[in-house]
Amino acid sequence: MPADVRWKLCWENELQVNDHAELSAFFRNIYGPTGAFNAKPFEGGRSWAGARPEMRAIAYDSHGVAAHMGMLRRFIKVGEVDLLVGELGLWGVRADLEGLGLSHSMFAMYPELQRLGVPFAFGTVRHALYKHVERLCRGGIAVILPGVRVRSTLPEVYLDLPATRTEDPLTVVFPIARSMDEWPSGTSIDRNGPEL
Repeated sequence: MPADVRWKLCWENELQVNDHAELSAFFRNIYGPTGAFNAKPFEGGRSWAGARPEMRAIAYDSHGVAAHMGMLRRFIKVGEVDLLVGELGLWGVRADLEGLGLSHSMFAMYPELQRLGVPFAFGTVRHALYKHVERLCRGGIAVILPGVRVRSTLPEVYLDLPATRTEDPLTVVFPIARSMDEWPSGTSIDRNGPEL
């Protein structure tokens, strides 16, 4: 990790308007190259796309926001089992610091997940990020679950669209207070809310 990068863990209600504006610009810059639609939720100073995180790990350097990971505790349904998780999302790294990576974000968040006592952390990412996630999993901190379909509500209601969407993302589970042997079997996850 570059020497001038420092991590800050903060609850959502600790962020000020200028923090949201800075994060909004960060997300537009990192998600914009993946498609204009992906940057659109972050217009107008908004620093979240779907569900709003309750905690954030934010890396800063001399140029501003360098990396980000959000966390939201929620109950998901894995198959037929309701399960408390810390959902991880809104992950991003500024292009000039790509080596900072997912693992540094997770190591910043991991102690807080342990303190909160969530059994597992869970997140989904685009299949294009497989190599990043695979490197993290080699260290034993996470497991990629193949063939899992994830259903989420849409963050906004549109009269001409369904209220939910089902996707086949790259699903990653981090055992926190329980072992992976205790993760329920099932090939579907229902978020019962919008994606983080």
